[in-house]
Amino acid sequence: MTCPEAGSPPGDGDEARLRETWRALAGEGGAVLLDGFHALKHALRFGAAVHLAVAAPPASRGPADGPGAALALARDLAPDLLGPLARLLTPVSAATLRELVPRPHPTGVAALAAPAPRAPEPDSPAPVVLLEDPRHLGNLGAVVRVAAGAGAAGILTTGTTDPWHPAVLRAAAGLHWATPVSRLPGLDALPPGRPLYALDPEGTDLRAASLAPGALLAFGSERSGLSAALRARADVLLALPMRPGVSSYNLATSVAMALYHWLATPQDARR
Repeated sequence: MTCPEAGSPPGDGDEARLRETWRALAGEGGAVLLDGFHALKHALRFGAAVHLAVAAPPASRGPADGPGAALALARDLAPDLLGPLARLLTPVSAATLRELVPRPHPTGVAALAAPAPRAPEPDSPAPVVLLEDPRHLGNLGAVVRVAAGAGAAGILTTGTTDPWHPAVLRAAAGLHWATPVSRLPGLDALPPGRPLYALDPEGTDLRAASLAPGALLAFGSERSGLSAALRARADVLLALPMRPGVSSYNLATSVAMALYHWLATPQDARR
């Protein structure tokens, strides 16, 4: 199967072949969707293997504009990727984009890339985030985004939710390639040698704690919190400071607070 040349105006036959290629990659090919300019930008910046990328022009521009609007964004927000994006983006009509993507991003950009789940580097001193049975796809994506920004060594999940689900990827803005993201078969597969800090309301106030290098920071599910099995495995229980009367934080907010505590601790004070 062939696709129209990147940057060239699409024809009806070209777009039909592109739709066929897209569906093959997204189906048996196992590619994941990068939804929007920022997701594609981050994925490229952190080494994703992008199979196919398309750009539909805004309604105010003609079909021959191709990826012009996306390249204008690149000039402003990602000049380091202007060349790669110019070579990669294939122009499509707005109608074709709606066929390829259930809910087209306002930037008119979509791409397919090879998923790259991987385990955290075992020798990294940065913390690893462990999410036990997360359920909310948007929350999970927000955790990936904050963990990537903070320089965490990776994100591990348990349970049935796929951390590479399209809705998670959308919320993470393409940052799955910036930090390892993978799902464990169960708690017996936790990485060895990392001290386990579990976030629990009955724990020691986080502000009084110092995280050891290579900490594994465990967060329970949004509804039920930590399981008894994970709580029993913890080396330390930590509690987030919270005003009386407030029952809980959002999952991504909790992760951000714990990672900020790690970042704010001077390196020479990390034991």
